[in-house]
Amino acid sequence: MAELYGVVAQYGSPDAVKAAAQTMRDHGYLQIEAYTPYPIEGLDDDLGQTQTRLGWVVLAMGMVGFIVGFGMQWWANVEFYPLNIGGKPLNSWPNFIVITFECTIIFSAFTAGLFMLFRNGLPQYYHPIFNTPGFENATRDKFFLCVEAQDKHFELAEVKGLLASTHPEKVSEVEK
Repeated sequence: MAELYGVVAQYGSPDAVKAAAQTMRDHGYLQIEAYTPYPIEGLDDDLGQTQTRLGWVVLAMGMVGFIVGFGMQWWANVEFYPLNIGGKPLNSWPNFIVITFECTIIFSAFTAGLFMLFRNGLPQYYHPIFNTPGFENATRDKFFLCVEAQDKHFELAEVKGLLASTHPEKVSEVEK
C-alpha cells in the first residue's frame, strides 16, 4: 500500500470550508491546507497562516534599486566622465529621476516574482493533492480542505470522523 499524504474533504461553499478549517484548528491540527477557486477572506486566519515578509523584502530591494539607479548615474556623471555643459551642475538630480524610478520598479518586481516562486516551492511538477478524486473542480466551483498525514496529531480514523462531522460532500484519502 502506498504512503498516505492526507485526508481531503470536498465542500460546496466557502462558508463550509471556513467552518471546517476552524474546526480542525480548534482540535489542534496544524498541517492543514485549503484549495479554493478564488480567495476567501479570513480563510488564511482560520488555517493558522502567518503574514509573509514579502512586502518588507520588496521594499528593501526597491530601496536597493533606488540607490543603484541613482548611484550609477551620479558616478557616471560626477566621477567617471564629468562634462561641464553650459555651467550646469554635474549632479543634476532631476535628470536622474526616470532611470532611478525604473531601477526601483525593476528591482522590486523581480524580487516579488522570485520570492513568490521560492516561497511557493515552484516549479513543482507533481503534488500528491492532484490524486484527489474530483480535484479538478478546485478551479471551478468546489472547495477542498486537506489535513496532511505529517501533522503530529494525525490519526486516520479520528481525522476522517472529524472531517465527516463538518458535513462535506465527500471525504477522500490521498496517497503520495
